[in-house]
Amino acid sequence: MATVGSAPVAPAANVSFIEWAPVLAGAVLATAISVVLLTFGAAVGLSLTSPWPGSGLTAGTVGALAVFWAMVQQIGAFLAGGYVAGRMRSRWAEAGDEADFRDGLHGGLTWAVGVVITSLLVLSAAGATARSGAEVASRAGAATAASSNDPVGTVIDTMLRPASVAQATTPASAAGSPAPAQRRTAEQIPANEQRVEIARMLTAATISTSMSAEDRAYLSQLVAQRTGLSQPEAERRVNDAVVAARQAADKARKAAVLTGFVTAAALIISFAAAWWAAMKGGNHRDNAVPARFAFESRRQTPLPS
Repeated sequence: MATVGSAPVAPAANVSFIEWAPVLAGAVLATAISVVLLTFGAAVGLSLTSPWPGSGLTAGTVGALAVFWAMVQQIGAFLAGGYVAGRMRSRWAEAGDEADFRDGLHGGLTWAVGVVITSLLVLSAAGATARSGAEVASRAGAATAASSNDPVGTVIDTMLRPASVAQATTPASAAGSPAPAQRRTAEQIPANEQRVEIARMLTAATISTSMSAEDRAYLSQLVAQRTGLSQPEAERRVNDAVVAARQAADKARKAAVLTGFVTAAALIISFAAAWWAAMKGGNHRDNAVPARFAFESRRQTPLPS
């Protein structure tokens, strides 16, 4: 028994002050609200974009709005979950700051359980995506899948682009520049394997901040054969590709850093929101404040007949 009327009573000696039922209820509610708001936000975001020039918002504006909405929806969801957890908790023989602390702690536990549930959902979705990607890669080739999803693939496309349309339709045996032995060696390697090899070399160059002279010479010869460019022009393309790959890696690094900071800030603020909302819910519980989700019309007093 938790209360007699409106007065709190002392619990039994073996009763824990943590009630997991309100915590789980608040966490499930917060997760459900978050999923609904994220879905709504994704729909609104797609409606604000357009493939037509001059239509829709810019990518930077849409990205800023997405970051703002991701924070707001998470904070709002945990506000609702924390309030439910605090209001549903049984109050024992405590008062003042101790009651606020125990209510707030239930809100914090609601936040923690909600974060765990969300993490499990994200990992499950990532696993399903990875399995789907592996199936696509096994059917279409790993290099093709990588080039369509990796910025390095665009760099490779630019580096291997033929010098002209006529060169693109010319067989490799008809292109002049490289030595026959080099052509035969490159022709023996399938195009997908060449792209994977080039991607590995560019990735290694971005990690080690340098490319060996042997790798640079090999790439230059390969580009010259595939594109019909002269050796100096091929070397220039290789240098530009290395710079572009490093720029893409630096852009991805900055995006990851920003995502990490925004996620951490949103989690910290949502933790404080859940704690505060749980204390507010406990205060409403103790003072018997009715929870209304709609405004009630004022009751009209009937006129005497």
